[in-house]
Amino acid sequence: MRNLRAHELTHRQKLIVMGAVLMALFLGSLDQTIVGTALPRIVTDLNGNNLYVWVVTAYLLTSTITVPIYGKLSDLYGRKATLLFGIALFLVGSALSGLSQNMGELIFFRGLQGAGAGALFPVSLAVIGDLFTPRERGKYQGLFGAVFGLSFLIGPFLGGFITDNISWHWVFYVNVPIGIVAFITISSLLSNHKVATVVSIDWGGIAVFIVAIVPILIGLTELGLTNSKGQLNSLLAPVTGGLIAFGLVMTAIFIWIESRTDHPIVPVRMFKSLSFACSNAAVFVLAFGMFSAIIFLPRYFQAALGVSATASGYQIWPMLIGLMGMSLVTGLLISKTGKYKLLLIASPIVLLFGMWLATSLSLSTPRVELWWWLALIGIGLGPSMSGYTLIVQGTINRSDMGVGTSTLTFMRQVGGTVGLAITGTLFANNFILDLPKQLARLHLPASIVTQISAANNSSVTGVGSSASALSHIPDASAILLAAHRALSLAIGQSFWLGVFAAIVAIVLAVALPELPLRSHHGDLPTAL
Repeated sequence: MRNLRAHELTHRQKLIVMGAVLMALFLGSLDQTIVGTALPRIVTDLNGNNLYVWVVTAYLLTSTITVPIYGKLSDLYGRKATLLFGIALFLVGSALSGLSQNMGELIFFRGLQGAGAGALFPVSLAVIGDLFTPRERGKYQGLFGAVFGLSFLIGPFLGGFITDNISWHWVFYVNVPIGIVAFITISSLLSNHKVATVVSIDWGGIAVFIVAIVPILIGLTELGLTNSKGQLNSLLAPVTGGLIAFGLVMTAIFIWIESRTDHPIVPVRMFKSLSFACSNAAVFVLAFGMFSAIIFLPRYFQAALGVSATASGYQIWPMLIGLMGMSLVTGLLISKTGKYKLLLIASPIVLLFGMWLATSLSLSTPRVELWWWLALIGIGLGPSMSGYTLIVQGTINRSDMGVGTSTLTFMRQVGGTVGLAITGTLFANNFILDLPKQLARLHLPASIVTQISAANNSSVTGVGSSASALSHIPDASAILLAAHRALSLAIGQSFWLGVFAAIVAIVLAVALPELPLRSHHGDLPTAL
């Protein structure tokens, strides 16, 4: 095939490429949901309960720290080469994860898988940015949110079905055929045009970036978890607080280095643009609400209401439908009108209302009423999935398409991690404070209240996780009910963080300048 640029592809070829790119996006987002339902079986078979969290953490670390690096590499070496490398590495990591015979192997291969996944989101979005004009992109960038929501809808079911009926190994193997189709399509149809005429990699910046981000992510992951003494880790804990503080110091050093190098992996100059700065800040805070709702509401259904792990994933379907629908509608509206500011102001107002309603969550909340709240949250979050990507891609230098898109993806992932850490801490503290109050209503002996509270401070999942230990206590069912009430109230109170995030997002959207979106390619970036 002739060495075609993005705009020289036929419309049919563009759609085929976009389909392959969406497959790559789907791979990365599906892996975040499909593995969760299989993890209990995996750690049991591999005798690794004490290393449970590291199966998730290893993937989180490598998939997050590599995002800006891949973005820069795609600008230097081309989208095609970078994306194919990421897909290949992800598939190798997936296959090896399925072959794992012990927890050490699984953790290492999950890290390898994450190192490939870091390319899937930012480079795929950059490819879409290269294929279409700013006005056209909206129709297709909206599919990003739809793919994300779809993966959360089918992931839990698919993971549970494969684990129960085939083998947990196939939870990882299922990525391979999808990835191969995407790999072949992209490699056969696209040429590897490059933006940069001079290739120079900021190796020092990359090294400092990794040293800065890894301890922050590990510290945030540990925040709100319990230590060996059954106490909650906090920012004042030497290890947790020390890791985060060290990472923040190194982050400051990283920013100083990047502001002085000729070829930074994260060009600090881009943040001088108000559109770019507001978009990244908005995506960061909105990730608080999105990830906290997706993670903590299934816990409400499982621990408080007794719904199965697989079924609990479907109970948040109204939020996912709202998110998918509004992501698509946002893209279409922006493409048609060329306007985005009013939509990005209105959506966090809807989110604010939904989050505020969710703060009243309790054990007696009617299911249908909760579904309405979740629908509002999804509608409020949906426009951010595509809207801010369109703004960033339309307001940065075309030679920075890859690094600009990857920075936005990085901010979303780190925002989700920070939000989960803060939400987890709020939830744990509220549960610990409210459980004795709920137990006191039963007029139990003080010794039993102290025993139950201490036992649950270490797990913070509700007395239901240790029901067998209560079998000798009179009125055990009443105690469980009291614990479930405390759990429900604690999860509801954690949504105040989402309320705060929505308020900040409204302020940022108001400050966002509305710039015209071009209906032509203009100085088209040559990397693809």
